[in-house]
Amino acid sequence: MLEKPNSLQKKRAIRTIRRIFLSVFIDSANPLYDFFGMKRFHLNFNFTFTFLTIALLLAYDSFAQVSTEVMLENVSVTAVRDEPNYIWLATYGQGVYQYSKKEKKWTNFSTSNNNLDNDLFSCIAVSDNYVWAGSIEGLFTYDKKRNSWRKRKFAVGGEMGNWIRSLCYDKKENTLWIGRFKNLTELDVKRQKYIEHDLTENNDSKTNTIKSVRLDGDSLVWFGSESGVHIYNKQAKDSVSEWRFITNKRGFNGEGDAVSVSDFLFEGENVWFATDEFVTPQQPNFNLGGIYKYNRKLKWERISKIDGLPGNGIYCLEKTGNKIWTAVYAFDKKNKKEYGKGFVLIDRVTAKISKIDLNQTAISSSLVQTFYFDGNEMWVGTDKGLFKFTINNPLAEWSGKKETTKTKKKK
Repeated sequence: MLEKPNSLQKKRAIRTIRRIFLSVFIDSANPLYDFFGMKRFHLNFNFTFTFLTIALLLAYDSFAQVSTEVMLENVSVTAVRDEPNYIWLATYGQGVYQYSKKEKKWTNFSTSNNNLDNDLFSCIAVSDNYVWAGSIEGLFTYDKKRNSWRKRKFAVGGEMGNWIRSLCYDKKENTLWIGRFKNLTELDVKRQKYIEHDLTENNDSKTNTIKSVRLDGDSLVWFGSESGVHIYNKQAKDSVSEWRFITNKRGFNGEGDAVSVSDFLFEGENVWFATDEFVTPQQPNFNLGGIYKYNRKLKWERISKIDGLPGNGIYCLEKTGNKIWTAVYAFDKKNKKEYGKGFVLIDRVTAKISKIDLNQTAISSSLVQTFYFDGNEMWVGTDKGLFKFTINNPLAEWSGKKETTKTKKKK
């Protein structure tokens, strides 16, 4: 159970209801006071007060209640996506998994099963006809009709240019965005045409190392790099306004030597950025990490360890209702290693951080690598397996839409 309210919160809720009802029913200027006889008034008041108190407490208790289920063990899950009948997983070490929701059965594509010649994948995307999985050796495509995989390597960028770090499928435009260690690639799925985009800014190669891609509404696509954010606007009227670039020199409160963006989340008018932490004794301000909340105008807010996060490194973000699920890690500056710190829930309105005790869930590892919310259930991938959180309260269900966009080459 997540965020079970304590007795103090319950008492405050009860006192609030009592104050409201007393102000409404006992005020002698209120015509209801004259209407009720005092005896009948007390009966009605007590019944109404008791009923609403119970209802409030039940809602209070059930809002964030979840049940957890182990879906797959001893697998390092790096990405999760779904389609109407299946869940697809990218794993680091055991290839690609497909889960049939109807049959509740797993199918594994891997070298051990002789149906895929790679086992190390970091991202995945799904369309009606294809599944794409990104590896350090290039892009792997599964043709559903032919039940077969094929591999594509990229000429630009050398061997490191074949490291696929992020995939994002735009269903509306039937386009696949491929974030690579060097360059962004756009695939016109229908024509099977690949277009290269060099997003280098200010001669900084890290601005062309794409770590994350997310669709934002009908018009925008966001690309997180190791040094800033690129924004593509498909509705722009000219090539000059098609692309924008935000770096920590103009955004992110000007903090750190550079900002490396690992994930995005969009809610209302705000954009949430998950950023990497990488600091050393020699470079104590290189990548400071934390979460940034941007109102798309001038206001930037940072949430970090100072505010209650268990670490400043952020792997990924996902949203259910008013809660932002945040996977956290701490970076050891001496040994230059990342250590998983589980996940927290952040209230998107108040920014209150609720730490989750993994011992109260089925999760067996503090290294949470990916989230995916399918509208009813939260899928959580760790280095030790896949876990499913069923959210009981409908208020916590997904209310947004997964939207898409059309792309053009940067000029």
